[in-house]
Amino acid sequence: MSDFDSLWADVLKLFPVLGGVHTVSPEPLEEEYIKVRRHLSVLGSVGTFAAIVDLEIQSVIRNVIVPKFWKHFQSGVVPSELQNGIQDQALSIEALPDKSRLFNQFIDAINELYEGYQSLVLVKPRLIQLIGSDKLKAQNSVKLMQKDGIKNCLRDSLLSQLPPTFSVVVGAFYWVHFKLFTKASHLALTTVDSDVFDELLCVGCNFDVEQCCCQKLTEMVNKTNMKLFQMNLIDRLTGSALTALIKLKIKEHINDTCLGIFDRSHLKQLETWLSDVIMSWLTNIFTEWKSKDDNQDVEVPASVQSFKVKLTYFMYETFAQNVISQFFSIIIDYPDSIPAIDDLKICMEKIDMRVYLTESLRSSLEARILHPGVNTMDILTGYVAAIKAIRHLDNTGVILEMVTAPIKDYLRKRNDTVRRVVTGLTEEGPTDLSEELAKGEAIKDGKESGPDEFSNWENWEPDPFGIDATVMQYNSSRIMRSADIISMVVDIYGSKELFMTEYRNLMADRLLAQLDFNSEKEIRNLELLKIRFGESLLHSCEVMLKDVTDSKRINTHIHGDTNRTENQIFDISSLIVSAQFWPSFNKESLQLPEELEDEFKKYTKAYEAYKGNRTLNWRTVTGRVNVSIEIGDRTLDMVVSPTLAVIIYHFQNKSEWSIEDLSTITKVPPSALRRRLSFWQNHGLISETTPGMFTLLETESEKSQFEEMSLAEADEEDLESAMASASDQREEELQVFWSYIVGMLTNLDSMPIDRIHQMLKLFASHSGGVEFTQDELKHFLQRKVREHKLIFSGGVYQLAK
Repeated sequence: MSDFDSLWADVLKLFPVLGGVHTVSPEPLEEEYIKVRRHLSVLGSVGTFAAIVDLEIQSVIRNVIVPKFWKHFQSGVVPSELQNGIQDQALSIEALPDKSRLFNQFIDAINELYEGYQSLVLVKPRLIQLIGSDKLKAQNSVKLMQKDGIKNCLRDSLLSQLPPTFSVVVGAFYWVHFKLFTKASHLALTTVDSDVFDELLCVGCNFDVEQCCCQKLTEMVNKTNMKLFQMNLIDRLTGSALTALIKLKIKEHINDTCLGIFDRSHLKQLETWLSDVIMSWLTNIFTEWKSKDDNQDVEVPASVQSFKVKLTYFMYETFAQNVISQFFSIIIDYPDSIPAIDDLKICMEKIDMRVYLTESLRSSLEARILHPGVNTMDILTGYVAAIKAIRHLDNTGVILEMVTAPIKDYLRKRNDTVRRVVTGLTEEGPTDLSEELAKGEAIKDGKESGPDEFSNWENWEPDPFGIDATVMQYNSSRIMRSADIISMVVDIYGSKELFMTEYRNLMADRLLAQLDFNSEKEIRNLELLKIRFGESLLHSCEVMLKDVTDSKRINTHIHGDTNRTENQIFDISSLIVSAQFWPSFNKESLQLPEELEDEFKKYTKAYEAYKGNRTLNWRTVTGRVNVSIEIGDRTLDMVVSPTLAVIIYHFQNKSEWSIEDLSTITKVPPSALRRRLSFWQNHGLISETTPGMFTLLETESEKSQFEEMSLAEADEEDLESAMASASDQREEELQVFWSYIVGMLTNLDSMPIDRIHQMLKLFASHSGGVEFTQDELKHFLQRKVREHKLIFSGGVYQLAK
């Protein structure tokens, strides 16, 4: 036994790690190698001893060195809320309260691990020297003798026991390192007075500037990186946390430098920052610890070079998501936001963000403008801006069609959409539609865009792939690509006739409101609209403008007749309209006093004398009256509607009227009459002394009780249109077919709506009547059901009996 004890003592001198010593021991003498080799040769195979040493080394790594390393990161190192599972490493790193403590703890743990690794590294050369001639044979069976055998064993053991919170600790270490590395660039961007600078904390180490220890901390980091690199752990042990931290810094930088800034490009600046800061920092991690005297040029690992490609991709993706999240503001700021759109276009060429963009923008538009709290003109403004901005981003029209589809659907449900569009076309406003109209281009639709596409074959682009067929109809993107803004606004309803009908109503209101008959602006708008929509749809409007010109000439002729002007009470200037070309007037009536009506009869006789076989049918409720009211010591000169003038005219003969008597004599319904009387109440001329009784106020002092009344209702008269609404006119047009419907249901008893629609279309085509959709016919028939003229049951209509 004494020989074995002596042998074991000699073996421990060569391999102290077998005795539990994990520190570097001095190099043994050659005589000690010879002595142990001689004893092993007597006892048996030297290769068997090498295998035993190999197993013991692996056991030491798994059971001693690695557990000792992980003991540094047990409970208390990371807050309890982060120990329950880390969903986002970057956010967890940022949320750590004490990164400096973890920084020092990580360095201590790596130093201890490296010391144990160094004691194991000595085993291999000593074992090789001990084996001698059996070296090659032992390499095939002993893992320790393989290349990087100890490094691989240490790495595998560490990864097998890796705790879930370790990546947060590594992230804290490199978070401090990044702060130290970017200190110089941070100071370069900050301008501080020298006196104030001395009182500030260092941005790198958070100590006073005079006690800055950034250099010392940087040296500690470099030594730690060197040890990790020598143990072949810098990639596998720190890679995940390092990647999460870099992505966090990229997101922070994009938010700090690009958020809300759309008037300049950011991609070049971001690419420069990624190369100069992030990649320089990664290169620093892998190379800064090398000796300056080392003549051997060790290149940055290929993994770092390939990592730049991945980070560039992530930077483009993050920047694109940042821009898309603000795209509603970009739309509103267009064209000032063109640089931001150009940046996004470059990103989308590298990364497919089409689906994310459409979903994000659709939800943003629905939340911001598609609700009752936004007026129709603001929605139209957003719609036009969206067309311009998205078309600049994607000229294929695919994204535009998918994003704006909800806006068009919502605008169809608003009653005032058509009138707002027509107003935008003919008046300067926020929608820029009048500017588009002034360009003088013909309106484009699917039928007209086909030849243009083939004539411009050199710039032809195919439709994008991967688009849902239910979203884009056949050739839809080609139509969207060629259509201009006005075409797309008109496409909300799909009918140019509807917009032209509304324009005719709007122009009629304007012409009736202009007492001087100055129609130059309307003529300009009409000519521009004829270029867009064609002359056939606007023929009635041309006749309306001609009526204005003819009326001006007729008035001049009649006013020049001295025989008629004798003994006239007041002047009359008429607007003589061709009833079949003007829109239908609303069904209001007004009975003029006899002495006023006589003046209109005189004008009619003068017109008949001038025109021969023509006469006039007066619409007395429409127009403007210049009145001069003298009451007491007051004189009021005003321009009011005929109804208001007739009301105040009756008060000059009788100072007190009941609402019923005044309604009877003027033929104005009491509810409408009361609303008109409020105008004179607000001006202090009439007072409601008792319910339903109105009295003329003779003196100005009596109007004190009315001085605080609102004038909102007084202006209401000017806002009312003399024309019947488009829906009322449509009802009248469909009323023409009522006799056909009664005849069909009388002969066939009952019919479904599609059959009624087909037969009425046949009648309309033969008689040159108006066209209508099945939905319009359905609304018309349902109104007849409510009037108890039809019965709807089992999907068919029949006459009520």
